[in-house]
Amino acid sequence: MAVPKKRTSSTRRDKRRTHDHAEMPAISKCSHCGEPVRPHRVCGKCGYYDGKQIKVIKE
Repeated sequence: MAVPKKRTSSTRRDKRRTHDHAEMPAISKCSHCGEPVRPHRVCGKCGYYDGKQIKVIKE
């Protein structure tokens, strides 16, 4: 079994882990109602995507 010859220093370990964090999701505004939505998804409030009504939302 392979075993490291030297201990990995905390600095080297932390350098490797710098990119291992959660990122904020991208948010854009709905072109129809102005609500914040994730890109490339149907708006949950009005049901529009790309200027067209995709689904009917009952209020």
